[in-house]
Amino acid sequence: MAKLVFGLQQSLDGYVDHLEMGPPGPALSRHFVEHVRDLAGCVYGRRTYEIMRYWDEDQPDWDAEDLDFAAAWRSLPKWVVSRSLKAVGPNATLVQNDVGTALRELKARLVGEIDVAGPDLVRSLTDLGLVDEYRLYFRPFVLGHGTPFFAGPRPPLRLVASDLVGEGVIRLTYVPG
Repeated sequence: MAKLVFGLQQSLDGYVDHLEMGPPGPALSRHFVEHVRDLAGCVYGRRTYEIMRYWDEDQPDWDAEDLDFAAAWRSLPKWVVSRSLKAVGPNATLVQNDVGTALRELKARLVGEIDVAGPDLVRSLTDLGLVDEYRLYFRPFVLGHGTPFFAGPRPPLRLVASDLVGEGVIRLTYVPG
């Protein structure tokens, strides 16, 4: 059985805004390449999926890390939860109705970790009791504004791991309960 894991980079004050924080450094980039290679798939909300579509086509200014990440990401099956999208890109499936049932079936069918990204989507999945783990990657920035990592209240969380990932980034891993 797969587990749904919500993990995103965020500022020290809890905001998710990759544009303001800029790209990760080399160690964190390598971490994410390896992480994506090990996933069973990804579940995205519409906005996050649209941001991630950046990786669909090679860009002339990419370095070897970017190319590695793009190749790993493209190979993953993706499920996009959206009522407004009519179609999704390569290796992606659109989920428009009964998200809870669709993701319960996905968890039962797959083995390994399924990344979940999008604070609003995660709020819905948390309300349904579907998120198995939260990974908070704190980067050394204070933004003072933006989209919060948590889009609403959460059940009590229990810390199960803390790791230095690179370039001053701390990853905290929590599970419900």
